[in-house]
Amino acid sequence: MKYCCRCVQPDTRPNTVFSAAGICPACDYVEAIRHVDWQERIDILGDLFGSRKRKPGVFHDCIIGVSGGKDSTRQAMWVRDKFGINPLLVCLSYPPEQATERGMANLSNLIELGFDVVVSAPAPKTWKDLKRDGFAKFTNSFRSTELALFSAVPQIALRYGIDLILWGENPALQLGDLKTLGKTGYDGNNLRHMNTLSSGTQWMLDGGYTPQQLLPYNYPQSEEFLASGLQIIYLGWFLGDWSLVNNAMYSCGDGLEIRADRVGKTGDLYGVTALDEDFTPINQMIKYYKFGFGRTTDYVNEEIRLGRLSRDEGIKLVEQFDDACAPEYIAKYCDYLGITVAAFWAQVHAATNRRLFDIHPDGRITRKFTVGVGMPVLEMAA
Repeated sequence: MKYCCRCVQPDTRPNTVFSAAGICPACDYVEAIRHVDWQERIDILGDLFGSRKRKPGVFHDCIIGVSGGKDSTRQAMWVRDKFGINPLLVCLSYPPEQATERGMANLSNLIELGFDVVVSAPAPKTWKDLKRDGFAKFTNSFRSTELALFSAVPQIALRYGIDLILWGENPALQLGDLKTLGKTGYDGNNLRHMNTLSSGTQWMLDGGYTPQQLLPYNYPQSEEFLASGLQIIYLGWFLGDWSLVNNAMYSCGDGLEIRADRVGKTGDLYGVTALDEDFTPINQMIKYYKFGFGRTTDYVNEEIRLGRLSRDEGIKLVEQFDDACAPEYIAKYCDYLGITVAAFWAQVHAATNRRLFDIHPDGRITRKFTVGVGMPVLEMAA
């Protein structure tokens, strides 16, 4: 396990390749944009908006996928107020057992700010069954729900005849997921290749689900994009101050409600992510035990790249909080899936990367690696 020389990004992040100098793609990207002419990029975006005209009978210029959170709130406000764009906001809602009042309040806030919002709600029983099966098969109950979250936006774009989707960050440039690189820094049509979407629905069909049940989980094919001229654009490429914290600061000024729980319960340093449900901290904790990095790593890496945190300070925060997840969220999650907490931990232990972690007889999981320092080859092979 190796770490980026500038931040604390590990090379265990899927689809990430370090440079010969030991620098992660995200740090390389931040260095490359230090002298970007941001007004030129905004002019490019303005030209893109101007070149795409609404089809007859269409009343919106584009679609933005929203949860009501920091990124979607900032995007919606920025394109409307700066460019006069009328976006249709599309939200894939969680079932009532998973959704939080905070999330509903934030979605309502977007409506009160004057936006049209379409809410898509997959069948709650199929949603829950797929989450349970995904956890049993992959120790990842988000394998299915993330497919639905990503698929809802292009599905509705095709149905409404809207040929432009605005997305947030470019995973290739800002997270290092190189499989999603497009023709330009803002071209998002290769989003279909990101790790989240690459699994597809075959495992669901193999599990006995019908194609009809899986309609919300199907990301449209490339041919459908081409036939309709559908284009995804990453807005993060046009905004020089795009980041977790900056987006939250903008959005809080427009009424965003953030989390009140502390970092020790979620790994979220500022309480500005996963506002619409409480199961994401569990997924982030499991990701940590599989790959050696969690939610806190994502935060500190951005803050290090922005010069607001030193690498040593980031390492201390990662060491303290990267596996954070409140027991009450785990209990709620187990109750939702219909499993015991003991069964949950047995599944997590079975999926834990033993090259990176030790599991003790009392159930504790401790790391073998030192955060920020590469692990010797012999230890990795043990």
